[in-house]
Amino acid sequence: MKKHIRELTLGFSPCPNDTAIFHGLVHNLVDTNGFVFRERLEDVQTLNEMALRGELDVVKVSFHAFGHLRRDYFCLRSGAALGWGCGPLIVARQDGPEFPKKIAIPGGLTTANLLLLLYNPSLRESAKMKEMVFSDIMPAVSEGRADWGVIIHEGRFTYRRHGLKRVQDLGKWWEKETGLPIPLGCIAAKRSLGKAAALKIEQALRESVLLGLREPARCRDYIKMHAQEMETSVIRKHIGLYVNEDTVKLSQDGEKAISLLMNKGEQAGLFSPCRARLFAE
Repeated sequence: MKKHIRELTLGFSPCPNDTAIFHGLVHNLVDTNGFVFRERLEDVQTLNEMALRGELDVVKVSFHAFGHLRRDYFCLRSGAALGWGCGPLIVARQDGPEFPKKIAIPGGLTTANLLLLLYNPSLRESAKMKEMVFSDIMPAVSEGRADWGVIIHEGRFTYRRHGLKRVQDLGKWWEKETGLPIPLGCIAAKRSLGKAAALKIEQALRESVLLGLREPARCRDYIKMHAQEMETSVIRKHIGLYVNEDTVKLSQDGEKAISLLMNKGEQAGLFSPCRARLFAE
């Protein structure tokens, strides 16, 4: 029997970890369970804002943004960026001030900013947060337009090239505080699609993740097309860091880490309490 085709909007970033895991899905290389996905590639902050406006059916979002989205979106158990040793870094110039007055962040709704505020709550009052596209943060710090920068993605491999030093690894700080992996981003699906549809999307995404891991050469051109001038070695490190077993399917520790981050965000007053189930059961 021919499956009924249902078209969904799908938003994710041009970063190698996202293009690697979504390649199979958007190019119909896996069973999409009757869905056709119309891709929209944007930076993480733009995706967060689009999700808050309800503009995308399925979307990669920061867990900070997901804290505000829980009433309207499920967290899918596949596709997450979550793991060990992969958190955001705080960087500064070698001769930068010890106490920052201006901090460059990759968006107010990024998990990087959430972790920064959980790490040092006093920064909400003592420092001005300057939102930037993540690729502009390291130049801004090295040129003195910001005292600190919170960097994500491939920045953790390249910040020294900008003459910067690491002030804190926010992922390692989280790991030491909780004993759990750091949740960075997830794939969210609208609750209005229904639980059954969300689970089918989750299954299709899992097959796409597995395909990317099993046959990396098939998605290489798609990754490089969106990776701009990123070096091949950096692309490889990036995917190796952010695509792991929890990306295929969240572990119990992964689910526990997400719930804990949501609770800590609520306790810090960074988003409102929500009792809705995080996952489509």
